[in-house]
Amino acid sequence: MTAEAQSESRQESVETHNASACPVVNGISDVGTPWRLNVVYALQDGEHRFNELKRATDARSKTLSEALEELVAADVVSRRMEEDAPVAVFYDHTEKGRDLAGVLDEFEAWARRWGEEMPSGPNPRLRAE
Repeated sequence: MTAEAQSESRQESVETHNASACPVVNGISDVGTPWRLNVVYALQDGEHRFNELKRATDARSKTLSEALEELVAADVVSRRMEEDAPVAVFYDHTEKGRDLAGVLDEFEAWARRWGEEMPSGPNPRLRAE
């Protein structure tokens, strides 16, 4: 087999392998930031208003808004607006989000078993506004 043929064969092998990982990669890209995961976790208790999520996640307003927009676009979170005075916006899991929350519970169990011990005290990566 020539070097060129070996290179083409290797490329085909890599593409086949990557295609099988594609659903996982795509799923992670939908929810794969710490802020999005924090929102999904905070919504496990049910529907929350924006400021409730802000307190639950310690996210800045802009960061939380961006995470919520991305999760709504990915159909992981639903957005509901009540136009009474004052206007209220509520967020909750969609069916897709509830399924993801179950996966995160399993991942949490795995991380507790195999991950590093969790530090006590506030998370240095989370900053209150």
